[in-house]
Amino acid sequence: MTPEEIVGTLTKLFSSKEIKAIAPGSWQVESPSFRLLVLLSEDNTGLRILLPIVPLTQAQPFLAQFLEANFDDTQEVRYALFDSVIWAVYQHNSQTLVSEDFASAISRIVSLYQAGLDNVFNRLIETRIRQIIQTAKQQGQSLQGTMQNLERFYAEGLLGDNNQTAQDREQVLTAWQSQLQRLWNEVEIKPE
Repeated sequence: MTPEEIVGTLTKLFSSKEIKAIAPGSWQVESPSFRLLVLLSEDNTGLRILLPIVPLTQAQPFLAQFLEANFDDTQEVRYALFDSVIWAVYQHNSQTLVSEDFASAISRIVSLYQAGLDNVFNRLIETRIRQIIQTAKQQGQSLQGTMQNLERFYAEGLLGDNNQTAQDREQVLTAWQSQLQRLWNEVEIKPE
């Protein structure tokens, strides 16, 4: 892609008021909710798209999930760490990049930005639920027995918020049950 093609594609995706050339071969898209950077290398052979997602201080508990997402979910885009910020990053040879792939990468980056910590948090929760299932199965518990234990833990105040209403507790327990049922048959007992 040439600089002209880059600007043309950006103009199709965003308002021309949001696109600013910040240096030769560098553009910034400043929308109301994010600031996306598009950078050509000095020799114009490499293109990089960057969007800050979240400060490292907020992302720290989820670093393993960000790396897992890079392996499984992010497709051509990657999470990266720079200057104490988690970024969504796309890199490609600009000479072989086509407009459709450029637009797709921007869409994917914006999608990761909009998800923020939601996807990695959900991945962490699923990992923890799988660990609970693994432990329950190792102890010979059934799905119903595991659910009864969780209900007891909530009733005794070991889990949940002390200020939780009965309706809130029911919603949480329904969510637990749904996740346990969804994952129960997928988790196998690993030998110790």
